[in-house]
Amino acid sequence: MADPKLQRPAAEALYADELERLVAADGDAPRPGGWRLTPRGVLKFILGDEGLGIRGKFVGSRSFLERCVVALATNRGLMLIGEPGTAKSYLSELLAAAISGDSTLTIQGSAGTTEDNIKYSWNYALLLAEGPSERSLVPAPIYRGMAAGQIVRFEEITRCPLEIQDTLLSILSDRLMSVPELPENADRTLYARVGFNVIATANTRDRGVNEMSAALKRRFNFETVQPIADLAREMELVQREANRLLEQAQVPVSLGPDLTEVLVTTFHELRRGQTTDGHSLEALSTVMSTAEAVSVGYAAGLHAYYYDGGALAPDHLVQSLVGSAIKDTAEDLKKLRHYFNHVVRERRGKSWQGYYAARHHLD
Repeated sequence: MADPKLQRPAAEALYADELERLVAADGDAPRPGGWRLTPRGVLKFILGDEGLGIRGKFVGSRSFLERCVVALATNRGLMLIGEPGTAKSYLSELLAAAISGDSTLTIQGSAGTTEDNIKYSWNYALLLAEGPSERSLVPAPIYRGMAAGQIVRFEEITRCPLEIQDTLLSILSDRLMSVPELPENADRTLYARVGFNVIATANTRDRGVNEMSAALKRRFNFETVQPIADLAREMELVQREANRLLEQAQVPVSLGPDLTEVLVTTFHELRRGQTTDGHSLEALSTVMSTAEAVSVGYAAGLHAYYYDGGALAPDHLVQSLVGSAIKDTAEDLKKLRHYFNHVVRERRGKSWQGYYAARHHLD
């Protein structure tokens, strides 16, 4: 059970009850070695199952998710690529929670990531006192995942220098890790237990920052996580997640269907560069992701609660939208104003008209 005092519990804690129901439902059905759930159970955990009371957590095609699950049962890693905010990290967390029951074996890629952060390091006090030994070795996520037979998540792998990325080459191909510092009488080779694999993520906007080597690419199955194309499904997800965050914060405010429609339609249109009725418009350079829409809905609810007695209005959406949409260039502000003056103005309904009336926040 997730600790209510935690801001962001791990998926296996947040959905512990669902995972237990799925384990029971799977019974003795065949599954890959080291997996907690069957491949069918993993899909039910992610897409939902009304009969078992499992909530859908990710919007994506079943065939795409099946390919992701099957890739993790092979001797190749899974590489999730896509635009920022398409829930690549969230999907990797759900997969790791369902397969291994632990999504916390995570490497955060950056320019400062070192081999120590990936494989292992040393407790230098013990190292000086006793020399290299298993007692002085400090396992990093890859070491722990190999030893336990669990999924390891490597976030933003292309943010790492090429030589750091390539530390995965022998691990993914040979499924072993050498620890040459250990004494001769110790076991210097760690062999991966069944169930071990790697899920890596990379933003398409970062590709080329540190392009992966051809050798490393061959060791992954690449899958592209697409933005949500179905407006109704995106609205459902944004409303559910924004209200879940508000409930978790113990804020008695909810994002209703009308304001959800306004919010999600704005993100959908400005992301695609096209209105729902087919007219072209200039897309923002900022990635107008579903995750950002959830954040705007959540922030608008907090604003309404703390400053306006809990009455969530279009005005709060516009104020929260500014900080989310205007990040990269002043030109985006001009495009957003144009959207309000030429698209929002023509929309009918109380929420849309209130939204247009709040455009002064863009000045």
